[in-house]
Amino acid sequence: MGERAKALLVDDRRDNLLALEAILQGLPVTAVAVESGEAALKQLLTDDFAVILLDAHMPNMDGFETASHIKRRERTRHVPILFLTAADRDAQLALRGYAVGAVDYLTKPFDPWVLRAKVSIFVELWTKNQQLKASAEASRERETQWQLLTETMDEAARVLRAGGDDAASEALDLLEKARWGS
Repeated sequence: MGERAKALLVDDRRDNLLALEAILQGLPVTAVAVESGEAALKQLLTDDFAVILLDAHMPNMDGFETASHIKRRERTRHVPILFLTAADRDAQLALRGYAVGAVDYLTKPFDPWVLRAKVSIFVELWTKNQQLKASAEASRERETQWQLLTETMDEAARVLRAGGDDAASEALDLLEKARWGS
C-alpha cells in the first residue's frame, strides 16, 4: 500500500522507551522514540504519526505542555495522544490530560495487551484514513482526465462542424492525441 503507520513514544527514561518498543513489537507500526517534549515537537514537524504515547511527567516540558503544543498545531492537532504515567491514581491528572486533548490516560503499571489493543485501533484508523486520502486523490485524477477528454471531444466536434478540407483528419488527430494522453 503506502507508508507504514508510526507511533511517537515520548518518555524521559530510556528504559521506559525500550519497554514501550517491546510492547509494540509485531504490530504494523514503526515506533519512533524520543526523550523529551521538545524532541517530540521537533519530530512532529517532519513525520506524520498514527498515535502518540506521551509520558505525563518529564523535566522541562512535561507531557501536558507538550500535548497542548501538539493540539495547537494545524498539522498535528488530530493525532491521538495516549498519556502514560506512573502517577498516583489522581483523578485530577487524568482530567488535566483530557483537557489538553488526550484520548486516553493509562497509569503504570499498565497491561501491555491493553496498550497494544489501543495502539492497534489508532493504527487501523490511520491506515483507513490514508486509504481514503489515496482514493480521493485517484478520484480527482480521474475527474481531471474526464474533463480533458470532454474538452477534446467538444473541440473535435467543433472542427467537424466548421467543415473544411481537413476537418475529418484534424478531428481524428485531436481524438487520437486525447486517447494516447499527449
